[in-house]
Amino acid sequence: MNEAIKTEQSALLNFVLAEADDALILGQRLIEWCYSAPYLEEDLAISNVCLDYLGRANNFYEYASELDTRKRSADQLAMLRDSREFSNLLIHELPIGDFAFTMARQFVLDVFYVEYLAVLMDSTDDRIAGIAAKSAKECDYHLRRSREWILRLGDGTEESHTRLQNGLNELWGYIPELFMQSEAEKQLMAQGVCADRAALQPAWDACVNEVLEQATLTRPDVSWKVSGGREGIHTETHGYLLADMQFLQRAYPGQQW
Repeated sequence: MNEAIKTEQSALLNFVLAEADDALILGQRLIEWCYSAPYLEEDLAISNVCLDYLGRANNFYEYASELDTRKRSADQLAMLRDSREFSNLLIHELPIGDFAFTMARQFVLDVFYVEYLAVLMDSTDDRIAGIAAKSAKECDYHLRRSREWILRLGDGTEESHTRLQNGLNELWGYIPELFMQSEAEKQLMAQGVCADRAALQPAWDACVNEVLEQATLTRPDVSWKVSGGREGIHTETHGYLLADMQFLQRAYPGQQW
């Protein structure tokens, strides 16, 4: 096979796997709120958001399985890779913290994904475009919900405001990674397969700034930032998350569901 074609196929697999990993890891984090959310309706709502992310992850893993020269199944890709083999962005793997932290993270991600998926719907890769189109409909609902929580908590009691502001402060340094192009994305952009992440930041800034102002919150002014998720460099909590998530498949190999 021509080396250029091999390189392009490898980049496509890496890109698709990264999209799957992002969705799987965030979905796994969100499900930790099941039975622990502030009230029953929120248990159901956050569980449904989790299921949307797990569905998105499965769609990308199924596609990755077809691209994988090692012929690993979607289950194997999700449940039998170690931490250094995962390429999710770090913001997705952070522990859930309190409910205000979770909503702060969800809001900044929802704003990003509304813009990101809208571009990805026009991907020259039909499978990616189709997954993005389905996910975009779900993400519109996610953003409406998280925006309402930001306004409710930010302009609520003194405690809810403080908790939400602290949550934003804690996660802000992880946000720049959302707008960094991976090596795979750099290779695929010329073919129109993926989005230009950096180009999405102005729209993201405008939306976030508007909502934070309405919620009487201060946009964090921080100089620190971290990255490395796409290269498999993760926080120490990532391994513990995988240990919980992958236990059944590793203890009883070959199970399917």
